Amino acid sequence: MDTGNILQAILEETTFLGLKIGISVVVLLVFWVLANVTKRAIVKISGRLGLDAALALLLARTAKITLIIVGVITALGTLGVNVSALVAGLGLTGFAVGFALKDTISNLLAGVLILLYHPFGTGNRIKISGFEGTVVSIDLRYTELEGDGARILIPNSKLFTNPIVVLK
Repeated sequence: MDTGNILQAILEETTFLGLKIGISVVVLLVFWVLANVTKRAIVKISGRLGLDAALALLLARTAKITLIIVGVITALGTLGVNVSALVAGLGLTGFAVGFALKDTISNLLAGVLILLYHPFGTGNRIKISGFEGTVVSIDLRYTELEGDGARILIPNSKLFTNPIVVLK
């Protein structure tokens, strides 16, 4: 093989690799823009629907992160990386993290459901599991009560699974 053929082959491979990298960067940028547009749209629509701001922000962030992860995986696939092992690894990692954080995730999901269904609101006086007080704030993890001169933080999973008496 002469030098001209070697240089021609190197030039073709470099061009092909550069094209793949360029397409991958474009795919990643498209997903990045789509993630940001989706986040803004979710926040805007949630505001129109009257959803809680914390819930809207959680949904918007989740959608953005999901789209960015899908974009990275798609860009890697465009580069020629075998992404099936990566996707399987993400699934196993998600399972392990979910199992390790089950109580936290339980509180988070219960908080989302409380904010969606509004069984009680800020200013209501409630009684649950021997605790009684006025609801000061409803967070995604805890609901804060004020009663008997004390601040009481009740995990949302308790509020979602135990009977609640709404006094006022």
